[in-house]
Amino acid sequence: MLPEVHQQLRSRSRTWLVTGSRVHAVYNSRIAQMCSSWPGQSLRFACLVLAVVLLIPSVTRASDSDAPAQELARKISAACGPAPVSLEMANRSDLSKKSVDQINLSIRAQLGALGVHVVPAEQATAAVKVTISESLRNYVWVAEIRQGSEASTAIVSTPRPEGAFQRDTAPTFTIRRIPLWTQEERILDVAVLEESAAPTLIAVLDPEKIAFYRFADNHWRQEQALAIMHTQSWPRDMRGRLIPRPDHLLDIYLPGVFCQTPNSAPLSLVCRDSDDPWPLSTQFPLGAFFAPTRNFFTGVLSPGIGKQTSTVKFYSAVPLPRPAYALWLLAGVDGNLHLLDGVSEQTANLGWGSDVAAIKTSCGLGWQVLATRAGDDSTDAVRAYEVVDREAAAVSAPLEFGGGITALWTEAKGGTAIAVSRNADTGNYEAFRLALACTN
Repeated sequence: MLPEVHQQLRSRSRTWLVTGSRVHAVYNSRIAQMCSSWPGQSLRFACLVLAVVLLIPSVTRASDSDAPAQELARKISAACGPAPVSLEMANRSDLSKKSVDQINLSIRAQLGALGVHVVPAEQATAAVKVTISESLRNYVWVAEIRQGSEASTAIVSTPRPEGAFQRDTAPTFTIRRIPLWTQEERILDVAVLEESAAPTLIAVLDPEKIAFYRFADNHWRQEQALAIMHTQSWPRDMRGRLIPRPDHLLDIYLPGVFCQTPNSAPLSLVCRDSDDPWPLSTQFPLGAFFAPTRNFFTGVLSPGIGKQTSTVKFYSAVPLPRPAYALWLLAGVDGNLHLLDGVSEQTANLGWGSDVAAIKTSCGLGWQVLATRAGDDSTDAVRAYEVVDREAAAVSAPLEFGGGITALWTEAKGGTAIAVSRNADTGNYEAFRLALACTN
């Protein structure tokens, strides 16, 4: 029977590869048995066909990186000519190290085919740095080319495969709200300075003073209040920020004013006019300039996110640590969320409000984002999200407040946030600590 089968395979090999019933019978046998049981030409032909079939996926994967690598190599070659170049790779995407190494090899091969040789930096006349970033739908390859005093940039993009990242079942979080302080005057920020099982010493910032309260005998008692000296009128929609410091008690940021508690007793407050940038995070050294007559940041960053030193005007910003960089989320005054990674900036409309905070936990991805609800209703809500591949997924139910939220800041240690809202019934300002608890 074998000669007859062999003849059919030779005359109908194309049909056999796609729909022939004997294909399934062959594949159901062990490969070693199949290749050793056919004599002569049948053995060599069947093993050759099998090898081609098995190689198809790897060839496809290679072509996925070869096409953009070829395009980027052409742009690099056009910019620097056949000069010897050094090549550096940086990954700011979700691609694995193995994938980035494959892209590196592919770019080097394509450059070599164009006569551009990759050499060590000390032997190169041009330096090329390729950074792999990502947008909501594409991977973006950015080549920075420096040759002498001249610099240029080449960019290519390649679609991200659908379903490239499959998330595990996301843990469900519950937002815990712990009351801290209530008063008639507007609360700009609250800092917890001492705590055991619960906060025992807090600082409360309002437009005219900073007050310190200690919890004892089941009551909060004011220990001290320090007036804030300022020469200019405050803007209508006032904002302020308290930053605890290791070498002194507090830094206080207000529109056009900076105050500090010196590291000496008795406790005092020194204020001066200032346009210094406000720190956006205590975990990452990034500041932004605040518009002193408005309620938003101008978009000028200090020192910057990678090479991005300016962006859109925004209300609030938080970093999400990644293995090789930090992804920054900015709630823009245009109503969109802006995502910056130091190389590229993407925009998304997620229906978030103007306030965001980041919280570090031991669950899920490790960092979650708290975001207010869009709109200007008399009541507001905060919800927790996780951001994967530049896409946000809600991981908690909305936590409703009895009024509009006027401030939302990540606390200095990163594990909790401070939220301030104005109660729609009483008109009082209420400050809360927000924490995330895993529910599974």
